[in-house]
Formats: sequence, structure tokens, C-alpha cells
Amino acid sequence: MATTGEWIQGARPRTLPAAIAPVLVGTGIAQHLDSLNVGRALLALVVALALQAGVNFANDYSDGIRGTDHVRVGPVRLVGQGLAKPHLVKRAAFLMFAIAMASGFTLVLLTQAWWLLIVGAASIAAAWFYTGGSRPYGYAGFGELFVFIFFGIVPVMGTAYVQTLELTLGSFIASIGVGALACSILITNNLRDIPGDTEHGKRTLAVRIGDQRTRTLYIFSIACAFVVPAVLVIPFGPWALLGYAATPWIFLPIKLIRRGARGPALIPVLKATGILLLVYGVMLGLGLSL
Repeated sequence: MATTGEWIQGARPRTLPAAIAPVLVGTGIAQHLDSLNVGRALLALVVALALQAGVNFANDYSDGIRGTDHVRVGPVRLVGQGLAKPHLVKRAAFLMFAIAMASGFTLVLLTQAWWLLIVGAASIAAAWFYTGGSRPYGYAGFGELFVFIFFGIVPVMGTAYVQTLELTLGSFIASIGVGALACSILITNNLRDIPGDTEHGKRTLAVRIGDQRTRTLYIFSIACAFVVPAVLVIPFGPWALLGYAATPWIFLPIKLIRRGARGPALIPVLKATGILLLVYGVMLGLGLSL
């Protein structure tokens, strides 16, 4: 029987910045447009956090029953390590999805934007079929693409929209930076798991392109994120450059990636990248709001 602490670790709290950062940036955009709505921002945050925890539990369940989590480096695997029954982990994933749906439906009622139901359904489907179903897209190398969309574009633009009721080019550009950093978390995770994923036939993008190109992709993703604040000066003004206050947090993970860190040595990269994303979200969101 898993302890409370193990259940919390099973939700992979180090990945939660990928849920918080886009909401901060989207809310900064809303403030810039004089449309800040704290209640709707908090509901968007609940949606994002619940989806993040849900996809983590769903990943734990699906990888666990497939046997790809039996020998892994990194966070607790509830199913793979035999700490919890598979059906309980699956139930935890569905509970998180239910919380996300309830909060999202409340936002739909408040905004009367019924098309958001389609976005919500797509988000939950993406969360489940990352490693779930008979043909999980995460096993085919499309994980980074979906993370970019559903942890970058969708939450940033969605958070801004439910407050402003506008879809703008500025919010799309801002979402690129957040999405790129969210991808860098997954890239690190998949880089660490190349040996085990290769053995179990999990053809992630890292497995497909190899160790060295995956490291190059990580650095490229970071670089893309740090181009964005300069571009955002055009629609938002010079305060957008406050996003560069996150620059000191890029040096440690890039140094470890360039020096060839592998296995457990990549865990600090995951932690540092999560912190980088959170600081980036805070500072960019603040800059856009100003």
C-alpha cells in the first residue's frame, strides 16, 4: 500500500511548473489588456494542475502495466515499483481529469465560449493517450509536439482568453516560449530513459534521434524560449524583457547536458529545468502585465 508521500511523489510535483507557468503568462497578458479576472485565473490554474497530475498518474499506470517502468531512474513509479494497485492509479488519473473537467466547465459557463469544451476534451484525450490506449503517441516520438501544444499554446492562450475573451497574436507568441521550456522537461526525461525505452520498444523522439541530437534539441528549446521576450517587445513593450531575468537559471542544466550527464546525473537537470520554467513564467508574466 503506497503511503501519502509516495502518492504525492507519484503525481511528480517537479513537473508542476509546466502547469503553473502558462497560467501566469496568460494572466499577465490579461492584466496588460485591463481584463484581469482572478477567479477565472484560479480556475484555469486548477485545470492546468489537475491535467498535469492526471497525465502523470496516467503515464504511471500505462507504463506500469506495459512493464516499461520496472527498471527506471527517477521519480516514484507507483505501479512499476509495486507500490499501488494499477486500478487505483488509474482511478487517481481519472479523478484528476474529473477535477479538470469540472473547473473547465465552470469556465465555459462563465465565458459562454462553448467551443472550449472541444479544447478541454482534446486536452484530456492527449493526457490519456500519451502512454495509454493501444497506440500511444508518446511511444511513437510525438510526445514533445503534444507537450508544446497542450502545455504551451493551449494553456497560455486559454488562460488569456477566458479573461479577455480575445485570441491574440501576442498570446500565441508568448505561448511558444512556455511550450519550448515545457518540452525541455520532457526532452530531459526521455534523454535519461533512452536505455530503458530502447529495451522496451518505446520509440520516443530521444530514442529515434539518439543521445547527442537529443542534447542539441534540449539546448535549442531553451534558446527558442529566450528569443520570445525580445519578440514580445513589439506587442507588449519593453517590460516584456523582464523574462530575461530567468537567464541565470539556464547555466546549470545546459552545463550538465553539454558535459554528457546520464542516468541519475540528469535528475538535477530535470529539477533545474522545472525551476527555470517557473521563474520564466513568473518574470515573463510580470513583464507582460506591466
